[in-house]
Amino acid sequence: MRSARVGAAGLKARIQVTRTGRSGQEPLRATARNDILRGDCVGLMQTLASSSVDLVFADPPYNLQLANALTRPDQSLVDAVDDDWDKFADFGAYDAFTRDWLGEARRLMKPTATIFVIGSYHNIFRVGAIMQDLGFWILNDIVWRKNNPMPNFRGRRFTNAHETMIWAARDADSKNYTFNYEALKAANEDCQMRSDWLLPLCTGGERLKDGAGRKTHPTQKPEALLGRVILSASKPGDLVFDPFFGTGTTGAVAKRLGRDWLGLERDEDYAAAAQARIAAVEPLPYDVIAAAPSKRSEPRIAFASLVEAGLIQPGAALTDAKRRHVALVRADGALSLSGFVGSIHKTGALAQGLPACNGWTFWHYEEKGALAPIDDLRVEARARLRVAAE
Repeated sequence: MRSARVGAAGLKARIQVTRTGRSGQEPLRATARNDILRGDCVGLMQTLASSSVDLVFADPPYNLQLANALTRPDQSLVDAVDDDWDKFADFGAYDAFTRDWLGEARRLMKPTATIFVIGSYHNIFRVGAIMQDLGFWILNDIVWRKNNPMPNFRGRRFTNAHETMIWAARDADSKNYTFNYEALKAANEDCQMRSDWLLPLCTGGERLKDGAGRKTHPTQKPEALLGRVILSASKPGDLVFDPFFGTGTTGAVAKRLGRDWLGLERDEDYAAAAQARIAAVEPLPYDVIAAAPSKRSEPRIAFASLVEAGLIQPGAALTDAKRRHVALVRADGALSLSGFVGSIHKTGALAQGLPACNGWTFWHYEEKGALAPIDDLRVEARARLRVAAE
């Protein structure tokens, strides 16, 4: 990740680009899918259709500014990132490059798209400020906490044990972006997914290596990280775009999870490794990756609709789970509680002496001697609607 092979025949021959932009490419009529375009990321992005991608994951150069070789206490060399693609003349050059690629990425994003940008303390604060200047709306900063970080060999700083991801919408008016809240919560033992993610570095059999046993790419990201990103903010069939494709972790995970993908990469060796890696991936069965139903996307059902559908009868008694309070169902769909008439929510709040209440889970009906929340009846009503629509 962090550096942009042309799958489309003929495009390879047309592209002669630099880090700063295009050099006379013919515009693409539509954004490609499931392909690696080889060349400079900014120039290639300029050829792609506006508002065409659903999710962006970007792992740009960190501009690590390594002045000297890093050594361990035994004086052995650390395999640090010293590639040319991570070197910039100064902060001004890095900021200009960042502004260029982020501006193009924003243009490519659909109004409902979001973007994840990962970085370290060397660059992420500069990236974040530029994102805000360009109009992105930051939704979260996510800390990837590494449970196996590289130690600080010189003992002059804290061990650098995390990287930061900025998650942002295209602009402040983006309201309908994808966030699979319910699925994430269910996977996290019914607790909201937090913004600190404890995940290991890419090691073992997942790490790509060349014939001599050396790392193919110095900063290959773990598939678990990309898996959480893609499952969080996209749906099957969406196009996931990575302008710094590297060895193709984004494409491999996207393919496995039933998403389309597009990567840009200028290093031929990285692109070739990514192509072979992705070709070997088998997509998961659809029933394993299908988007979990979202309560927010389900049709709104009023309690009165349950009465009208005969799922609960006027005059029926509702109680809380401990049978401390009893309310009667009225013919108009309101509840009557000790002379007060109101909605299921207001009567539930009154019964508890609270300012608010979720009446769907507070009030219960009795069937065959057992209590069940009236929310079960709402689920049944929605199921009937789906059947009627088929």
